[in-house]
Amino acid sequence: MTARDMFCVVLASLACLWGGVREARLQARLRRYGVHAGGVVVDQYLAPADDNLTPVIEFTDRQGRPVRFTPVATGTGLGLDLGTRVPVVHLPEHPEIARVFTRRYLRPMYISMLAGSGIFLGVAVWIVLKS
Repeated sequence: MTARDMFCVVLASLACLWGGVREARLQARLRRYGVHAGGVVVDQYLAPADDNLTPVIEFTDRQGRPVRFTPVATGTGLGLDLGTRVPVVHLPEHPEIARVFTRRYLRPMYISMLAGSGIFLGVAVWIVLKS
C-alpha cells in the first residue's frame, strides 16, 4: 500500500469521526434545548443511487409555519410509510434542523459514523504494523 492509499484511509477515518461527533453534538443539543412537535410523513421519494424510499416529514413550528425535512437515517424497516405520525424534535432557532425523536432514528447515525471511523483507523494501523 502506498503512502497515498494510507492517506486516503486515514482521511476517510477522520471524515467518519468528524461526522459522528458532529451528529452526536447536534443530538445532545436537541435533547437539551429541542422543541417537540408532532410530524406526519407527507411524501416519499427515491433518491438517486438508493433502493429505499426517503420519507419527507412535515411539522408545524412554534410560529405556526409548516416545516419539511427528510430524516438522516433512512432505509427499509424504519416504519415511515406515507401518513405515519412521528414525534419530531427541532432546534427552536432553526426548525429546519430536525430529527425524528425515536431511538431507532436518533442513535444509528452517529454510532455508525463512529464505528466506521474506528474500522478505517484500525485498518490503517494494521497496515502500518504489517508493513
